[in-house]
Amino acid sequence: MNLTLQDLAWHRSVGHLVETLDKPGFWLALVRLLDQYVPFDSWVALLFSNGRPQVFAECPGEDGGPDPLFQDYLKGLYLLDPFYIASREAPGSGLFQLADVAPECFEQTDYYQRYFRLNVVADEVQFNVQLEKERTLCLSLGTKGRFSAEQITLLDLLRPWVAGLMRQRMTFERELLEQATPPAPRWQSRLEETVEALQTPLTARELEVGRLMLSGCSSKEIARKLAISAETVKVHRKHMYSKLGIKSQSELFSLFLQAQS
Repeated sequence: MNLTLQDLAWHRSVGHLVETLDKPGFWLALVRLLDQYVPFDSWVALLFSNGRPQVFAECPGEDGGPDPLFQDYLKGLYLLDPFYIASREAPGSGLFQLADVAPECFEQTDYYQRYFRLNVVADEVQFNVQLEKERTLCLSLGTKGRFSAEQITLLDLLRPWVAGLMRQRMTFERELLEQATPPAPRWQSRLEETVEALQTPLTARELEVGRLMLSGCSSKEIARKLAISAETVKVHRKHMYSKLGIKSQSELFSLFLQAQS
């Protein structure tokens, strides 16, 4: 068996990471190692559950402090994140690309235009490690360009090491894990309050159609997810817009943002 210098360097670096598993700088050391093989522009290590995501570590904002856009994400925008949605609908371990999980019209959404491309930039991949209690440990990497097929292949080759290290790290994240899971924001209730004055509350189906619209699902995708016809989806959308006194998806997104404040 012939090992290259690059092979030796990788194994030496992994050995160093094992030694830092219980240290505060573990996540930074891990992403710096990955960046040597596949460059990226942003990253975050977090835990998805049925409540708000819990953040273990993240890359700093441009001023070196917390990224204000990412704080908006944690307040409730994560409910529109295709990676978060996928982790709830089809939980599992692996390496996932944005193209694997994004709905058909994702790049046309206000979420993509006003948050994703400004904060996550253009493309994203995510290492997922499925844990007990419907929790998913995630390491997300974002880039201003697009990850190439070769880069994705390399990340997938590194995935067993990365996933193993991530899982072992959970032993040393007890303090965060012992905290109660923060409750998910009820943006639906804000919409309901908006229309209560009109005595025309939104139905559960209308709320679900609205959420799927905001996440980037086309009428056909919504119809398939809810087992209804595309025409019925359009009827729900028309009724919802009428009740809320709005005329566009952008106005619906604005109501969604108001519900997070």
